[in-house]
Amino acid sequence: MGNLKHREDINSGHYSLKMIIYKNLVILGTSHISIQSIKEVKSYLDKNAPKIVALELDKDRFIALTNKNQRASSIEILKELGPGAFLINKIGQKVEKELGKLVGVTPGAEMLEAIKICKEKNINIALIDQNIRITLKKLSKVPLKEKLKLILDIFTSPLSSKNKVKIDLRKVPEQSFIIEVINKVKERYPSIYKVLIEERNKILAKNLYNLNLNNNEGIFVIVGAGHIDGLVEELKKMGY
Repeated sequence: MGNLKHREDINSGHYSLKMIIYKNLVILGTSHISIQSIKEVKSYLDKNAPKIVALELDKDRFIALTNKNQRASSIEILKELGPGAFLINKIGQKVEKELGKLVGVTPGAEMLEAIKICKEKNINIALIDQNIRITLKKLSKVPLKEKLKLILDIFTSPLSSKNKVKIDLRKVPEQSFIIEVINKVKERYPSIYKVLIEERNKILAKNLYNLNLNNNEGIFVIVGAGHIDGLVEELKKMGY
């Protein structure tokens, strides 16, 4: 794979297959409700001191994670985004929160762990995601038919009591499973896929590229596992 290596190849399987090295980037793919992801973040940062830790967060989500008192109210968000995007956002938050309860993990706990360690070790933090409100505004323009299909699928998904699927929520799913799910999302909800995955991969890659313009030292990147392949692909397209 050229400059792309699995961390497992270097450390005898101690790290997850979701951690790869691309040039001076160490990229960890996480699940935002996974105990395994929290452990991997801690394990890496306990043993390494990268120049920068880049997080799949924007300023608003960073504040929401670290300071609950500064979160925007639901009324403010509803007024700004409209009912369609607001509803999708709330449903997504609810699903993630309920899944997190099953394993005793608060959504985004791996990001919080990274933020805590960075503060302790005086490591610079970079927020590389698109502003959440821009993403949600784009979702509001997704065709109504596609939104309704998504909402219906959420409530009739394999996570319902009648159609259980065997997934260990404590761990990050295998990459083959993640790719399969992403491909299904792309096929069934093409507009949502474009907004949530394709366009954000480009934003993440662009912000990482800009970080590297004046920095040749190591950067530890923490993103959802579903972004890894697309992120690296976009970096290659940019000539990085």
